[in-house]
Amino acid sequence: MADDRGELLAAGQAGNIAAILAEEAEIIGQIRRRGALSRTDLARLTGYSRAKITPLVGRLLASGILEEIGDGASQGGRRPRLIHFNSSQGCVIGVDIGATSLDVALADLAGQIGERVSEPTDVRLGPEAVLDRVRTCAEALLARRGIDPRQVYTLGVGVPGPVQFATGLLIAPPLMPRWERYPIAAHLRRSFPNARVVVDNDVNVMALGELWRGAGVGVENLIFVKIGTGIGAGIVCHGAVYRGSSGCAGDIGHILADPGGAVCTCGNVGCLEAVAAAPPIAARAVAAAEAGESAFLAERLRAAGALTAADVADAAAHGDLAALAIIQRSGRLIGDVLASLVNFFNPGLILIGGGVSQIGNQLLANIRQRILRRSTPLATRDLRVEYASLGLDAGVTGAVALALEHAFVVERG
Repeated sequence: MADDRGELLAAGQAGNIAAILAEEAEIIGQIRRRGALSRTDLARLTGYSRAKITPLVGRLLASGILEEIGDGASQGGRRPRLIHFNSSQGCVIGVDIGATSLDVALADLAGQIGERVSEPTDVRLGPEAVLDRVRTCAEALLARRGIDPRQVYTLGVGVPGPVQFATGLLIAPPLMPRWERYPIAAHLRRSFPNARVVVDNDVNVMALGELWRGAGVGVENLIFVKIGTGIGAGIVCHGAVYRGSSGCAGDIGHILADPGGAVCTCGNVGCLEAVAAAPPIAARAVAAAEAGESAFLAERLRAAGALTAADVADAAAHGDLAALAIIQRSGRLIGDVLASLVNFFNPGLILIGGGVSQIGNQLLANIRQRILRRSTPLATRDLRVEYASLGLDAGVTGAVALALEHAFVVERG
């Protein structure tokens, strides 16, 4: 909620979004993080005096953003009135666009998801086709709840490519070149004219989801790593997503991991995602099957005509040595790159997510082993390396959180 009116207009936003003071934004943030609070609670948590809290809360109540929902527990005197979001005031929509899937969720201003839909997609179809499906799905969710599209405050959108956060535009996205500089926000506002649309890289959005509702709650410095069709990282520094000067921080998929590796979609050789993500895992599985190294994978290949990372996971679960070797190799390559990040950034937590994270514990074990081997003892002394707790829900959860963070315009004093 730190964006001002100038940033709002620069992003091409239209509509009637509630404008709040910076102090009111702090009150809203405390209620979002902690749930219903009394005026006394808010004064204590914000450090504002009771004389300052009272008119600020009064303005938020009068605007309809907040409402009194009942009495709290007595602390020796009158029972305090509890204040929370007005669930009838409006809503936000979270959108997680993956390379092969789409998730859309409808949530109230407290962040409670009421409706959700998931379906397969293909970003190679182009932005018009995919975003039209987003609009259709979101409109259907609103219709189920009887909510007017004009009551949507914000849409938070995660996309699988480098995003210039200030403009919400994809810049040279390797997996989706047809999306280059496509006006995602303007396209979605055709259905939601009063809403602000905030677009971010999907891995940043996943990191935000884990920070808000997952294993990252209370962690100040963490790295979220998504391993899927590509590989990327979301960086949380001092409790907030760090995007860098242009919005592309965390693009670790294009760090050199194997000088003798395959050519990447970006044109370079041996990038991490070109040697360790889902497509190279599948390619090595096909090679193993055709070379007679895995009867299990050979049978799958004959039956389906193709192999995926999920097939490798199934083979490994059955003790297939070739599949285990494929998983271990990807884990080592990813772990080596992450070890450099650990030495540089010194996070307290690394979370592994994305579709390939479902491949089994061998992947995590090898990532962890390489990080511990190649990082300094001090950097790893308190480091935890775990699978993401939200699993495949991290993206849509983070998209809702992104929408909530930008649901209101902050007026500068």
